[in-house]
Amino acid sequence: MKDAGEMRGSTDKLSKSEKDQTWIAKIYKKRVCTTFVEDSFSNGALCQCGGARDTHSSVALGDCFSTAIVNRWDSAQHSSEYPTDAFGEVQFAGASKRHSQFLRLSWDTQPSMVYNLMTTHWHLPVPNLVVSVVGGEGRMKVKTWVREVLRQGLVKAAQRAGAWIFTTGLREGVGRCVGEAVRDHATAASSDSLNKVVAVGVAPWGVVHNKEQLVNPKGSFPAKYYVQNPVRDSCCLDNNYQSFLLVDDGSVGRRGGDTVFRAKLEDYISHQRTGIWGSGTIDIPVLCMLISGDTSSLKRMDLSLKYSMPWLVLAGSGGLADFVADLLENVSAAPGFQSSSEGDGESGPSVDLKEKVAERVKKHFPAESASDKLVERALSIYQCRDLISIHYGEQESPTDFDTVLLKALVGASKQRTSVEASPHNEELKLAVAWNRVDIAKSELFNGDIHWRYEDLKESMTDVLVNDKPQFVQLFTENGLNIVEYLTYGRLEKLYRSVPDSTLLYQLLQRHLVVRLGTATTLPAATSEPKGPFKMTEEDFQSEPTTDITLFEISGVLDLLLGDTCQPFYYDVLGISEISSKRKAVKRVSRLLCENRSYQNQRCLYPWASLFIWAVLQNRTEMATFFWEMAGESVLTALSGCKMLRELSKLESETEIKLSMKDLAQTFENLAHDIFSSCYRSDESRSFDLLIRKSPVWGSTTCLQMGMGADARLFFSHDGVQSFLSQIWWGDMQRDTAVWKLLLTFFCPFLCYTKFISFREDGNQQEEEGRSSDENLSPDADNHYGTTIFSFSDIKHIEVDGQLSSPRSPSIRGVPEPYRPPRRPFIVSRWRQFWFAPVTAFLGNVLMYFLFLILYAFVLLLDFKGPSGLAASEYVLYFWVFTMVCEEIRETFFSGVMTWRQTLRVYIQDVWNKFDLLAITLFISGLICRMFEWSYEYGRELLCVDFMVFTLRLIHIFAIHKQMGPKIIIVGKMVKDVFFFLFFLGIWIMAYGVANQALLYRRDPNFDRIFRRVFYRPYLHIYGQIPVEEVDVKMVWDVECTDNQTLVDGGAEQCRNSSGNWLVVILLMVYLLVTNILLINLLIAMFSNTFTEVQANSESYWKFQRYNLIVQYHSRPSLAPPLIIFSHINLFIKRKIRKVPSVKVQQFVLQLSQKAANRLMTWETIQKEDFLTAQNKIQKSSDSERLKRMSVKMDSVAKHMTENRDLDQRLRALENEMENCSNALRWIVDTLAQGGAFKPPRPPPTFRDGVPSSSGSS
Repeated sequence: MKDAGEMRGSTDKLSKSEKDQTWIAKIYKKRVCTTFVEDSFSNGALCQCGGARDTHSSVALGDCFSTAIVNRWDSAQHSSEYPTDAFGEVQFAGASKRHSQFLRLSWDTQPSMVYNLMTTHWHLPVPNLVVSVVGGEGRMKVKTWVREVLRQGLVKAAQRAGAWIFTTGLREGVGRCVGEAVRDHATAASSDSLNKVVAVGVAPWGVVHNKEQLVNPKGSFPAKYYVQNPVRDSCCLDNNYQSFLLVDDGSVGRRGGDTVFRAKLEDYISHQRTGIWGSGTIDIPVLCMLISGDTSSLKRMDLSLKYSMPWLVLAGSGGLADFVADLLENVSAAPGFQSSSEGDGESGPSVDLKEKVAERVKKHFPAESASDKLVERALSIYQCRDLISIHYGEQESPTDFDTVLLKALVGASKQRTSVEASPHNEELKLAVAWNRVDIAKSELFNGDIHWRYEDLKESMTDVLVNDKPQFVQLFTENGLNIVEYLTYGRLEKLYRSVPDSTLLYQLLQRHLVVRLGTATTLPAATSEPKGPFKMTEEDFQSEPTTDITLFEISGVLDLLLGDTCQPFYYDVLGISEISSKRKAVKRVSRLLCENRSYQNQRCLYPWASLFIWAVLQNRTEMATFFWEMAGESVLTALSGCKMLRELSKLESETEIKLSMKDLAQTFENLAHDIFSSCYRSDESRSFDLLIRKSPVWGSTTCLQMGMGADARLFFSHDGVQSFLSQIWWGDMQRDTAVWKLLLTFFCPFLCYTKFISFREDGNQQEEEGRSSDENLSPDADNHYGTTIFSFSDIKHIEVDGQLSSPRSPSIRGVPEPYRPPRRPFIVSRWRQFWFAPVTAFLGNVLMYFLFLILYAFVLLLDFKGPSGLAASEYVLYFWVFTMVCEEIRETFFSGVMTWRQTLRVYIQDVWNKFDLLAITLFISGLICRMFEWSYEYGRELLCVDFMVFTLRLIHIFAIHKQMGPKIIIVGKMVKDVFFFLFFLGIWIMAYGVANQALLYRRDPNFDRIFRRVFYRPYLHIYGQIPVEEVDVKMVWDVECTDNQTLVDGGAEQCRNSSGNWLVVILLMVYLLVTNILLINLLIAMFSNTFTEVQANSESYWKFQRYNLIVQYHSRPSLAPPLIIFSHINLFIKRKIRKVPSVKVQQFVLQLSQKAANRLMTWETIQKEDFLTAQNKIQKSSDSERLKRMSVKMDSVAKHMTENRDLDQRLRALENEMENCSNALRWIVDTLAQGGAFKPPRPPPTFRDGVPSSSGSS
């Protein structure tokens, strides 16, 4: 079945691709010879196009007049275009299963159509470089070192740069060598390599072997291509190429038909932009590479140079390459060269130059007859010598071939760029396009070049859009000021460059539709500010409907971050004071219609904005770098964790979802590790870090963001738990026994004795210890008064100090820290005890137990009829009323958010849903019990509601260290019970219906049917099996009848004995499945859940403990029903006296600017120390050691190769010296034997060592 499904899926895919590409035949054409021009060497059997007479149509053969006056066949005049009949995919028999794209097209096809087909429909990645290999065609033998240059140099450089390689694509000569190099590289390269080598074959259609297998007017998907007994060097298509462009000029068996088209295609590509959607800063560099070649390639080279295309000539490869190298090196040094190149019109130097060129043409091509044409083309090539670079590959290492390509392109581009432009800008743009940060570091950013901001800002956008974080780091370290660079206009353009296949693009478009749908009028054209940013919307390929602004970005962030922080960029758009979303949309639409002046403003927090942009696109390396550069490391990491986890919930792709979760966990680990480093360094400052209000992240804190991000690991840190514990105990010692607190409830005067220990003395000593630091920095804020973590004092300070002026400058201008007036001991100690969250918690627990006791007393002993209410009921109803008032206060009056936000946050809590259910049931039961007709229903509702109120105790005991984790485990097991009940319910229904139908023929009593179908099988599980009722052979002492009339009246029907044997069998099977299989399945599920959760239950408990502490910290000290006095006090303060509420700012600390900067600096130092330690650990790892060893071995191998070349040169020099020595000896011996003259002195004598060494060498 699986194979059939896969086959059907593949068939559907093929049919879909076939349907999608039927339009190709209507646009792309082929060429057919329409005029038979007789070839004089074939006795009339062949046409000059290469085709036989029989293959021509009657129209071509009948045009005798045209044939008579034509001496030479021309494709443009003697061939016509027809719809192409060869396109689609080709599968090579006996090769890999990968299919290659191919297209037969006319030689005069528009290059733009072909390029769009390759990138859009064939899905080839946009290249950062195109290398067009020319020469080496036919059965010419390729030298060994040329193969190494192609294998280790060209293909590796193409992979690093993300390049396309153009060759003929045939299994011959250089094309075959390139194909083998691409194959070997694909085998050795890792599967997750970002850049793949794209090899494109551009060959003449007429020379392709077995091209008939590719012909199909409807397209081939795929075409089966195979060759019987292929020759090693043949004109067959090479299966190692990704795509083929088969250029048709109407000829058969003639080469060169693709020359013009290939030159035009290279020229068109050289004018396209690199990067995603053409977002790069440079045009795609195109480089032609000449290897060997014959005289026919001279025309190709001359034509390409006229398009100002740079060339790299591989000297020593033979043929035309050696000729061009000789021409450019030797002729350029000849006398008269300067005068000929100055263009003075003098004939003497030109004739001399022409003679020198002709001499070299005869030297390299002695067999060529048309030498005059070769000389003219050679002179034309010589005039463009600035675009040609010579490379001696035999003498240099092929591993640095990408540097050779870079220098060749830079050298050619210097001839085309303006003089005012920076001489290194082009080289930088090429390094960026190829993502070669190593070249940029070694050649451009080595300290010799002073880079300005203007030189780097254009490339900065390129590296951001195309995800090149190493270049971002390199630019920021070498002159690029990110504050000056990132304006809000550039930030919007970065979001517009998001690929349309990402989740972020869909979210932005969703909010854009909301804005466009709400706005009444929109501008017809967006007026972009005239700033230094040169990239327009067309550069990003953005349509008018993708006009992403800060409002859409803010909407996405509001969706992901929710109510954790305030909206982003609202202050920039001027809508921070507008609470209605519809009004905000209209205001923004009006702003965008009029003017977008905000786009020229610098981004207030550039690193944080870039961090958000990278995180939303799930760019791991880029986001990590921006996190390192941004401030507030702990909060920034938690914010990234929050956004990624929310994105993973919206992402549908499994692989992307997993990568988002992994990156989110990475940021949570970073937040945990950085805070751990801070906690070890300074405990007090680390606590400030947790509750400091951040202006960067929408006035949120680390604790609030961690709670929103579900960062259990962060909350399980000892520092966070220590902070929460100190808040929980207030000013009391953490080791205070609970029984002492309970006893103080009933004897309040004990709080003034030593019965309960307070932390006042220790904090006074700590304050004295910190006084020196305060004196050094008089602006330091001591927001904790006499007790560091007394949050009642914090609120007092905020009310009395921060809401007014916390500091008054002295005469000398030095601000003095504000100290609140000290309260009397009786008042302060009373507040220290009763305002602690633990006191409020224990008070609520005690009162809640009293409430349950009262509730049970009313239900069991004092629940009167509808005519009257007992006194205990009045107390109970008033008690519940105060609880309802507290829920209303907690929901709508305990924060600064809107009522919609607070209601949404309230509903998200499971225990709040319990409270809502309990109150709803209680009110419903109270209303029903007031009326006689619904009295019983009301009593039943109140009884059920008592169970709900009792279950609410689970949440109260969640704070307990031993019981809290167990409650988490029970909550997880409840989910397993629901799955178990699903299977159990199916089996109970199956057995119950069958059992009832077999025992009773027809029973109209639905109540009895329900009990016997569902209730009785359920009791079977626990062993309650009425055997006498199931087994007819057992005596059943129940009166029954078979009279249908009595049965319809409600009488018990007698059992049916015909199928009773089947009933017994079903009972056995049912008990076997339920009691053994399903029950053991439930036990196994519980065991598995317990094992999984037990290891993390403590972290779950620590995470949920925060919510409970926040809840009781914000609650009044009195518990229901006495809490009504606190509510009256709050009403008088807020509504009558208009005293602002500071208690709603839970766990929030507002620091002055100087104190905040000091805290951020300290946090940054801790982060740097942590990253330094991590880098040391990483460098000492085995993998890094192996990498460094590999680099050293490569360097040693390179030096050994250079030494080997030097050894070869020395040996050649020794051989020459030996030959010279032998020749001189021969001359001396000859002259001595002739006796023509007598030397004035005897000949020199040779030492024995020299000849022996020469001989040995």
